[in-house]
Amino acid sequence: MCHVIVTCRSMLWTLLSIVVAFAELIAFMSADWLIGKAKPSSSEDVDNRTGGSQEPYHPTLGIYGRCTRISHMQLSRRDTLCGPYAENFNEIASGFWQATAIFLAVGILILCAVAFVSVFTMCVQSIMKKSIFNVCGLLQGIAGLFLILGLILYPAGWGCQKAISYCGPYASAYKLGDCSLGWAFYTAIGGTILTFICAVFSAQAEIATSSDKVQEEIEEGKNLICLL
Repeated sequence: MCHVIVTCRSMLWTLLSIVVAFAELIAFMSADWLIGKAKPSSSEDVDNRTGGSQEPYHPTLGIYGRCTRISHMQLSRRDTLCGPYAENFNEIASGFWQATAIFLAVGILILCAVAFVSVFTMCVQSIMKKSIFNVCGLLQGIAGLFLILGLILYPAGWGCQKAISYCGPYASAYKLGDCSLGWAFYTAIGGTILTFICAVFSAQAEIATSSDKVQEEIEEGKNLICLL
């Protein structure tokens, strides 16, 4: 018989697992890993509302994508164009970034799988007599290691020609040059830290769903068990 068990700790672990997976996925897809040096505004860059020149634009560069401003030949306006600069994996600007993409993709895939499984932990608490929380926690720990490897290798690619075109000639491995780090990089770091927190917290979720009070509720014949 299926028992739906909901506790404060198990629900918090589930929500945090979902948030972490989405945060890492969004960061990976974003082009805001590096913020390039400002492009000086030209005489055409005039704000129609104020009549003054617009602020210098900072192009951004991601692992496989970028955002830049393009000029229209016949119009005195400029649009921001975002999209992948690499049409395939081999066109990613640096071998280090290719490795970063692989490690992050594997870690994110594991996190998304755990986030999907975590939704069903209310009904299924064990698989082949092993706690599903412990299994998921172990997978989250492994995913965190993949994410760390990816984030360590990423700065080694700052010396590639693509990064130099955005960050200036002084950019090199682990040196930003004229660039600064964007929100996507910080989000990936924060998500990695939360991944390990999730891995540790999964043990608390397992303890909460297998407590004596839960067993008492099951023995009383209750199918829906909600505990704080």
